[in-house]
Amino acid sequence: QVQLVESGGGLVQAGGSLRLSCAASGRSFSWYGMGWFRQAPGKEREFAAAISGIGGSTYYTDSVKGRFTISRDNAKNTVYLQMNNLKPEDTAVYYCAARSGIASSVERAYDYWGQGTQVTVSS
Repeated sequence: QVQLVESGGGLVQAGGSLRLSCAASGRSFSWYGMGWFRQAPGKEREFAAAISGIGGSTYYTDSVKGRFTISRDNAKNTVYLQMNNLKPEDTAVYYCAARSGIASSVERAYDYWGQGTQVTVSS
């Protein structure tokens, strides 16, 4: 079992930055693919970014490329999402997710989910 706890959300003005953290419990964190998904009000949850375990390959949805950076610290069992140049359309609840194996952009591929952290970007 893996438990995930997100933190770092909040209210920020457009153009600002936030860094989300996701702390994972359990062993073998370095083998897990980790993803960040987000759900805006009235919309379905969507993929934002992901990072593989060994090797650390990263993947991003087009709308966040060049603005968001996903990274991980396996010694701390933590994955991060650095979000720069935030836009009002980035407003959403951000969820951290974990899966055994390589990272994926597919929501149903993930086995474990955090409770989410709210990010609100004002214009």
